[in-house]
Amino acid sequence: MNWDVAQGNWKQLKGKVKQKWAQLTDDDLTTIEGRRDQLIGRVQERYGVAKDEAERQVRDWERMT
Repeated sequence: MNWDVAQGNWKQLKGKVKQKWAQLTDDDLTTIEGRRDQLIGRVQERYGVAKDEAERQVRDWERMT
């Protein structure tokens, strides 16, 4: 996934992100604004997983999107 494009299409992607990570709040999604590092950090924080695990989840999600 090209994250520059993701930032431009963030409003459309928010729904897909919310489906995958339902514990992310609307405030989280606003803060992330299509930035991959922010998404990884929020997944790590909300789900209590290590950074490596959060990166793996985001990488898997990227492949499916």
